[in-house]
Amino acid sequence: MDNISLKEHLLQLEEELLKPDVRTSPEELSKRLADDFFEFGSSGNIFFKQDCLGEGGIGVRNMTLHDFEIHPLSENVVLTTYRLFDETKMVHTLRSSIWKRVNDLWQMFFHQGTPSSCTHISKEDTNYDG
Repeated sequence: MDNISLKEHLLQLEEELLKPDVRTSPEELSKRLADDFFEFGSSGNIFFKQDCLGEGGIGVRNMTLHDFEIHPLSENVVLTTYRLFDETKMVHTLRSSIWKRVNDLWQMFFHQGTPSSCTHISKEDTNYDG
């Protein structure tokens, strides 16, 4: 898979995790989250896969994703970064996820949300060169 189609595929997976039918389904979440998944939430709390699979899943909110980029770390591991606007809570967050290819399927291994007043991120802002 080339980087363009990989970027499109991972964007699709990230966007699926924003949809109510996925967010409230333990089965759908289980497919997308690695068994050793953990998250540092924008709330400051730490979540593990089992925390996400309970009744109601991870909850329903109206969110939009912007400025999506991928940063391949290896052939089977990719960091994604983006900005998220939570229209339910009216807050902006910076997001990062680490996706691992497991048995030819991409699963989220790690996720972090960081509160931000930032309303735009350019690709140049996410490229660290030293």
